[in-house]
Amino acid sequence: MNDFTRQTQEFFSAAKDARIPEQVQAIAEDSVSKVRETYGKLNSVAKDNAKVFEEATVAAFAGAKSIGDKVLKNTEANAEAVFDAAEAIARAKTFPELIQLQTAFVQQQFKVAGAQSKELFELSTKVAQQTFESFNSAATKSFEQIKKAG
Repeated sequence: MNDFTRQTQEFFSAAKDARIPEQVQAIAEDSVSKVRETYGKLNSVAKDNAKVFEEATVAAFAGAKSIGDKVLKNTEANAEAVFDAAEAIARAKTFPELIQLQTAFVQQQFKVAGAQSKELFELSTKVAQQTFESFNSAATKSFEQIKKAG
């Protein structure tokens, strides 16, 4: 048997009878308990934060959907206006009538485009503000929970 093997066997032979002091055991158990408690708090905060950010994200997607719906509605209305104007122009009996219908259509579309742009800008501003407030509120809540748990 070589020297290293003998020393290792002697060490383990002596160690099998060694006792861990009760103070060390108590400290270890207390440490594990505190770590488990801290982990539980942080895990709970993490789950709450995930839910808060999920709700904020859902709100942001809802805002984006409302903008998309508005754009689609405007596009449909504008397409219908083009078809109505094209039908009216196609039925024109004289060149002056055709010019008058075309001019009226263009003037009306400028008004409509202005109103649609204004509505879309207002909606976009509202959605952006709500989204910012949602994420700001979520971040604030998250940091407050982390402070409490810490």
